[in-house]
Amino acid sequence: MVTTPSQQSQTSDQHKLMRDRVVLITGASRGIGAATAKLLGQQGAAVGVNYYGSEAAAQQVVEAISSEGSRAVAVKADVRDPQQVSAMVQQVTETFGSIDTLIINANANFPIAPFTDYQWEDFEAKLLGELKGAFFPCKAIVPSMIEQQRGCIIAISSGLSRDPGEGFIAHSTAKSGLDAFIKSLALELGPYEIRANVVAPGLTLTDATAQLPQEYKEASAQRIPLKRNGLPEDVAGAILLLASEEARFVTGAYLPVSGGIQML
Repeated sequence: MVTTPSQQSQTSDQHKLMRDRVVLITGASRGIGAATAKLLGQQGAAVGVNYYGSEAAAQQVVEAISSEGSRAVAVKADVRDPQQVSAMVQQVTETFGSIDTLIINANANFPIAPFTDYQWEDFEAKLLGELKGAFFPCKAIVPSMIEQQRGCIIAISSGLSRDPGEGFIAHSTAKSGLDAFIKSLALELGPYEIRANVVAPGLTLTDATAQLPQEYKEASAQRIPLKRNGLPEDVAGAILLLASEEARFVTGAYLPVSGGIQML
């Protein structure tokens, strides 16, 4: 039997892991967020690409997803602001339908410094920024997930939440709080068929780590069993795994994506 190109396309679409899913990814204009948006779009999801200041970069991500035949929209919001988050969620919902997958990825910047040099204002800003960026999107989206009796929440943490590094006290503390927040969601929302998991990257080569000295990156790679630093696409693959129905019985998990430097 000979299949037409249209039939082949339909068959291919049926095998996409995120077919008929609506995804919102915070901080999706670059790095891990952008790689994840593109991969989930390739797998059939309609994607809300959140950005704060990088509109041009977000539009490039949208164009990349659209060029693969999937749907995407760029949505501006400061995820620390509940009113902006509410407007963002409304825009994505009106465009694609109810959001069933939330990827919490937006990064709160922080100084790298020893505790003795840290200022409380910088420490507080990192903690509050990280947790607001998880709390407000979940607060806006979880009610519709409960109504649908299904949902998936994935937060991007860090290996430093369990294995701290010098100068990263604010980052480690904030990500530890994020880990606990997600575990609590997994417990409370499980009865509604809503899963919540954490992906914890090791050192990943993105704009956010570009300021790190090259010798630090090289030394890090040598300590990793796979002998290289991570790429955004490596983390995106792990997110796809947890977001897909293939992981439908996985919740409350902490998944290191670090080339083996962190083994649980």
